[in-house]
Amino acid sequence: MSDWVDVAPEGSLANGEHVVVDVDGVDVAVFMVDGHYYAVEDACTHDGAEIASGRLDGCEIICPRHGARFCLKTGAVLSPPAYEDLATFSTRVRDGRIQVRDERWD
Repeated sequence: MSDWVDVAPEGSLANGEHVVVDVDGVDVAVFMVDGHYYAVEDACTHDGAEIASGRLDGCEIICPRHGARFCLKTGAVLSPPAYEDLATFSTRVRDGRIQVRDERWD
């Protein structure tokens, strides 16, 4: 089972802000949207480019390179040119710290 990784202090991300952290060798983008934290792999499934700098539209992230859209809650791809979902990661707040964990290999 992978360990929880500290991301940032609770309250340090404003609505719509994000931070990218390394989780077991994977870049993970953690977003705060409407009081909830969502974490996705920071790589568009269309061409592997980083996605964290893309524009947010509610709980959707729009890839800055080719415009593919993904749901931050589920990782589901919502529009081409991507056809594969983003990997998502569990988040929690513990002892005043935002944390994320990669459960894919557990």
